[in-house]
Amino acid sequence: DTTFGRILRLVEQAEANRAQVQRIADRFSAYFLPVVLAIALLTLVLRRDPLAAAAVLVVACSCSFALATPIAVLASIGAGAKHGLLIKGGRCLELLAQADVLLIDKTGTLTLGLPQVSQIISLDGRPELDILSLAAAAERYSEHPLAGAVRCQAVQHGLQLGEPQDFAALPGAGVRASVQGLLIEVGGASLGRELPSLPASFDPAGRTLVHVFVDGQPVGLLALQDTLRPEVPDALRQVRELGIGTIELLTGDSESVAAPLAAGLGLSYRAGMLPEHKIDVVRQYQAQGRVVLMVGDGVNDAPALAQADVGIAMGAAGSQVAIDAAHVALMREDWTLVPHLLRIARRTVRTIRGNLWFTVIYNVLGLSLAALGYLPPMLAAAAQSLPDLGILANSSRLLQANPIQKETQ
Repeated sequence: DTTFGRILRLVEQAEANRAQVQRIADRFSAYFLPVVLAIALLTLVLRRDPLAAAAVLVVACSCSFALATPIAVLASIGAGAKHGLLIKGGRCLELLAQADVLLIDKTGTLTLGLPQVSQIISLDGRPELDILSLAAAAERYSEHPLAGAVRCQAVQHGLQLGEPQDFAALPGAGVRASVQGLLIEVGGASLGRELPSLPASFDPAGRTLVHVFVDGQPVGLLALQDTLRPEVPDALRQVRELGIGTIELLTGDSESVAAPLAAGLGLSYRAGMLPEHKIDVVRQYQAQGRVVLMVGDGVNDAPALAQADVGIAMGAAGSQVAIDAAHVALMREDWTLVPHLLRIARRTVRTIRGNLWFTVIYNVLGLSLAALGYLPPMLAAAAQSLPDLGILANSSRLLQANPIQKETQ
C-alpha cells in the first residue's frame, strides 16, 4: 500500500503492456529463421560453397528484431520515472505519439484543487455557521476537493464535525448522510433536487455553487473558488505546438464556473458533466478514429481515464482509484509534465523505428555479402553482435534525453 509498492505494480504492468510494434517484431522473428535457412540452402546449392552457407547462418541476427522495441521502451520508462512520470508500458507510449485529442478535468487538474469557501448564503433564515456545520459533517468522509474545502472552513471557525450516519458518495452529484437525525444532502443539480433561485445580489461567475438540503428542503448555499495552476497556460501552448489540435474541458461544475476558465485558456468546454457523460465524450471521439488523451485526478474521472486511449492521472494529489485506472501517473502536481510526456513518447517511437530500420539494413547487407562469399565466417561471427550493440547505443540516448527540453525537429 506504500508509494513504493504502487510503483512496483506499475512497473509490472509496464512489462506486460507491450507495444503493437513489439508484437509485430516478435511475429517477424518467428518467420526470420526459416528465411535464413532457405538463403543458406540456396547458397549451398547454387554456389557449392559450404563456408558461404555457414557465414549466412552465423551473420543472421534475429534477436535484434526482438530487442528493438523493449530496450527503447524500458529506457523511456526509466527516463520518465526520473522526472516524475510513471508510464505503464510501451502501448501507452505508442498511442501518446499518435494522440490528437486532449480532454481535461477541472477541479484538482487544471486548478490547484484547493478551493476556499468565499460565501455562505442562508435560504431559510438559519445561521450561516449552522449550515456550514451540517455540510461539513455530511462531507466528512468525502474525497472530493470541494468537500475538503468545506471541512477546512468549518475547522477554521472552530466547529465540531458531527459523525455522519449512512454516508453515501454520489459520483458527479455530491454526498448524502444522516447528521443529528437529519437527512443532509450536499451537491448540485445532479442530486435530483429542485434548486432554489439565487439571490439577486449574488454573482455566481467563476464560483462553484454547493447546495445544502435538509430533509429534502434547500437551507443554504456555499460558494467556492479555486485557483488555476500557474503553469497551465504555457503547458497547453506547448501541447498545441506538439500537434494536439482538439483540447476540451470536461467539468461537473456549472456553466458560470466553466465558461470564464475555458475562455481564459482558449478552450472549448462542456459543463455539468457526470462520469458517464465524460465516458460518452471519449467514445464519441474514438468513434471518429481519434486517439484520445484524458487528464484527471478524482474518482469521478476514473471511468473516463480507463476508457481513453491514454488516461493521465495527477498522481500526487489524485485519488488512488484514478491512478489505478490511468495509463500514466504524474507523480508531481506539474502540468508541464504533460508536454514532456508527449515528447518522450515521440522520441521513443522515432528510436524504435530507427532500431528496426538499422536491423533490417544490417541483415539485408550481411546476408547478401555472406551469400555472395564476400563475408567469411570469422568476420560474420564478429559482425553478428553489431546490431545488438547499435540498438543498445541508440536506445540509451533516451536515458540521457531531458524531457524538459523542447523537442527539436
